[in-house]
Amino acid sequence: MYQELLGKKYGDYLSFIRRQMIKDQIEARGVKDARVLAAMDKVCRHCFVTDDMVSRAYEDYPLPSACGQTISQPYIVALMSELLELKGGEKVLEIGTGAGYQTAVLSELGAAVFTVEIFPELARSAEEKLGKLGYTGINFRNGDGAEGWAEHAPYDRVLMTCAAPELPPALAAQLAEGGRLVMPVGGPGGQRLTVFTKSGGAMNARAVCDVAFVPLLKAGGERAA
Repeated sequence: MYQELLGKKYGDYLSFIRRQMIKDQIEARGVKDARVLAAMDKVCRHCFVTDDMVSRAYEDYPLPSACGQTISQPYIVALMSELLELKGGEKVLEIGTGAGYQTAVLSELGAAVFTVEIFPELARSAEEKLGKLGYTGINFRNGDGAEGWAEHAPYDRVLMTCAAPELPPALAAQLAEGGRLVMPVGGPGGQRLTVFTKSGGAMNARAVCDVAFVPLLKAGGERAA
């Protein structure tokens, strides 16, 4: 693949601009978790973008992907990862595998990842890509993200990379007591990146910042209500 050939020929340069990305786009904006910064350095974003977007792989913008989806900007990937407060060994449910970039970061952070993607093409592509890159211990499922993955619940953490007007009940139910769930809440009129913590069975919410994500979709391509 073009991305792999590029990495072989320009590996040192790509490593340099990736570290500049971390310094200028991520650390400078307040992400301080050393494990998250190290994970962002290890994951080669240029391996997850389409061929025509490789030259922009380390810019701080979301980039288009297949099926009308996007790869989140590096800062947002780092911020959401930091908000999960991962120490290593947690079981994490990811809703919205997409190209697999965020999935790889979670794996680098030592999580046991269970990732759900509604588009079969994206699910297959991400599984193949992550396998080729040497990632193991990631569990893939093609299905409705709003329903989570009940078979493997409860989860210590849940990360949703698409927006919904409210927290899907199934995801709240599958989060372990004391767990954290990070997701964008809202619709076309505005979204807020929100952290939910589960205490005594109740979900407590804290809004973090304004964001713009693709919507959570149900089977058939409809927006989740």
